[in-house]
Amino acid sequence: MKQEAKIPQATTKRLPLYYRFLQNFAAEGQERVSSQQLSEAMKIDSATIRRDFSYFGALGKKGYGYDVQYLIAFFRETLSQNEVTNVALIGVGNLGNALLKYNFSKNQNTRIIVAFDSKAPIDGTFVSDIPVFPPERLEEKIKEFGVELAILTVTPRSAQAMATRLTKTPIKGIMNFTPNRLDVPKSMHVMNIDLSLELQALTYLARSTQQANDDSLKQTEQ
Repeated sequence: MKQEAKIPQATTKRLPLYYRFLQNFAAEGQERVSSQQLSEAMKIDSATIRRDFSYFGALGKKGYGYDVQYLIAFFRETLSQNEVTNVALIGVGNLGNALLKYNFSKNQNTRIIVAFDSKAPIDGTFVSDIPVFPPERLEEKIKEFGVELAILTVTPRSAQAMATRLTKTPIKGIMNFTPNRLDVPKSMHVMNIDLSLELQALTYLARSTQQANDDSLKQTEQ
């Protein structure tokens, strides 16, 4: 993804969403779109959308909105969608198997092309048509397959050791599904995906909303 360092991570995470929804607008034959229309479709505050877009300069015109095809081309370039990104999966357990089966089916430019698992034979095997090798061949195969990014779905006790090995390969970024926070050089980007924390946060929000509704109902009844 081509972006300046000053762009907040929260904005960075929303860029693929903008790209996806703009493609939806284009498929419906819409030639231009306002921040309010994007807001209603994406359920994101329109002020947030305008602020996100402002990091990239003047993408729209006041009173006109945004040209859909221009934005699609802009975000395709920004997100490197004109280039293929090769990904390695490390750890073929339950989650790893699911990721191999899914394999970014809606994104033809990002693909898992090789995987690693401690149970794989030295000569490799195939899972969901993806070659799987033992960790002993990690450095060799990452270079051979031209991998840029890695998805880490190993056990927590193995996470840091594997991340350290990845820092010595051409890997530029890690999507970390383990609960551990990885110690890597600043030049390597890490995105932490902790499903249990996300679920806890969702539970809190859902129950807080329910409590607020119950309190409001009690006040109305009094």
